[in-house]
Amino acid sequence: MRVLGLDPSLTNFGWAVHDSEAVGVARCPARGRFQTSSKMLFIDRYIQMRTQLSELIRTVKPDRMGIEYPVFGDLWSEGMYGLFLYSCEALKAEGMDVVFFSPMQTKAVMRDFLNRPRVDGKLWKMHKADMVEAAIKDTGGKGKWDHNEADAYACARLSARFWLLYDGLITEAELTPRERTNFLEVKKFVRGKKAGKEVKRGLMYREDERFFLWSPQTTTTE
Repeated sequence: MRVLGLDPSLTNFGWAVHDSEAVGVARCPARGRFQTSSKMLFIDRYIQMRTQLSELIRTVKPDRMGIEYPVFGDLWSEGMYGLFLYSCEALKAEGMDVVFFSPMQTKAVMRDFLNRPRVDGKLWKMHKADMVEAAIKDTGGKGKWDHNEADAYACARLSARFWLLYDGLITEAELTPRERTNFLEVKKFVRGKKAGKEVKRGLMYREDERFFLWSPQTTTTE
């Protein structure tokens, strides 16, 4: 399965393709960045990014897609959210099925992949260099990577696992513990007024919230 992963940014919009059936450098057959100048009129920057993304999809022809979405807190900004919306508009217009992941989720999966140790009892904080190292390791240890491309590749890699599970091409038993939590987590309350109730938090249960079926083959409503 060829999955196109996106790491939206107004200055360096990273993208990368992950081929789940390939090995070595072939696991990432294409990667790159879109760039716009801060001197451009803000709306023109969004339009240019959207146009370039649509053209990329038509060129790469991925089976499915994944995108990192902006989250509240330190990483939140109105500008990033605006770019995210324009990106999603392009994905829907191109008829692409897509799954959303937070930057923390992609970093956590790559931290597990690298087997990073805890430091003073705390989880290892994944920096740009760590994400680049993970991308290089997963693609055969060759090539020079930009950290935006590495983030996009991590998103593509995790998204491929989600879509393989969704399509029944892998089973729950083949998931890592982190993937199982991300995709299939069900929280059961044991105390308080909600005791006994279950909340399905995994992405697999959150269609039209965290993943969207916009391809002509899967879309059932306008």
